[in-house]
Parts: sequence; C-alpha cells; structure tokens
Amino acid sequence: MEIRSIPESIAFSEEKMKKNALFDSPHLFYDTYCLLPGQAQKVHAHEGSDKVYYVLTGTGRFTIGDEEQDLPQGHAVIARAGQPHGVRNESGENLVLLVTMAPRPS
Repeated sequence: MEIRSIPESIAFSEEKMKKNALFDSPHLFYDTYCLLPGQAQKVHAHEGSDKVYYVLTGTGRFTIGDEEQDLPQGHAVIARAGQPHGVRNESGENLVLLVTMAPRPS
C-alpha cells in the first residue's frame, strides 16, 4: 500500500511556487503546491487533461477560463481539459493546495 503524509509534503521555496509530488503514475499526478505570498502559477492549459485544485490552507485567487475568484480553505475547483487556468497567492498567508491531474500530461 502506498501512503503519503500530506503535512510532510508541505515545503516552500523563496524563489517560486513549489510543487511536491505525492503520487505519480502514467495515469495521474497528485501533488501539493505551496505558494508563499506573492507567488503564482502562470495561466496555462492542458489539452487532454483535467486538473483539480483543493485549498488545504490559505486563500488562492484562481483563474479558470475567463473567470477569476478567491477560494478559501476547504474549497475545490476544476479546470477542464483545454481551459486556461492558474493560481496566485495575493494574501498575506501561505497557500497550500492539493492538486491532481488526469490523465497525466505527457
């Protein structure tokens, strides 16, 4: 059985948003994304994959398609295949996301 500790996966980088792999397979990935205040994941798209962001701690400003919204702890949002998406941490607190994408982009 493969088990990961979410709290142990939380790590930040002063340079840029940090992606920390929890599970990775040819079919999906499941990561923590850790963003310090002011950090962002630029808006981009994946043609053949859906991505789900779950806010574990903090508040993120999410862009999905042409919409933008702040989501606090306990909320999730999906970017369907082909939809532009990204996230920014414009709050004064650290932001930790659980992120899964399937199928895993090649």
